[in-house]
Amino acid sequence: MKASSSAKRIASAPAATQPVARTRRTTIAAVEGKYDAIRRDLEQQRRTILNEVVEGLTSSNSQETFPDVSDQASAEAEQHFSMRIREREQRLVKKIDEALARMDQNIYGICERCEEEIPYPRLKARPVTTLCIDCKTLEEQEEKSRR
Repeated sequence: MKASSSAKRIASAPAATQPVARTRRTTIAAVEGKYDAIRRDLEQQRRTILNEVVEGLTSSNSQETFPDVSDQASAEAEQHFSMRIREREQRLVKKIDEALARMDQNIYGICERCEEEIPYPRLKARPVTTLCIDCKTLEEQEEKSRR
């Protein structure tokens, strides 16, 4: 009879560890999926920017000449402004690509400076960030002192 009671304990031992293993798998899955919403937002933002670029390239970019000098100057200023926006969008696409790469490498959400976890609300507000609030504040103070 003693053999059967020890067999019962051995048989029940895996059942006791099973919920822990299931909980651990659930926790790992939650961590892996922690940034899924941010990833979707980044991918959508990237698609939107690239679609706008394609539309801009397919629309007429011909340089018009205007008889009035002030009209010509306004057109050139508008073209310059559009070019600056495209440059900013290009930098943003690069930052989005870098953020997506960090997600793929499982290092997204880690501050590059102090290596602490960046709070989720900050990542949600600024998904391409690489610094936590404290390190970003410190960086801005250092930039001010250099000026």
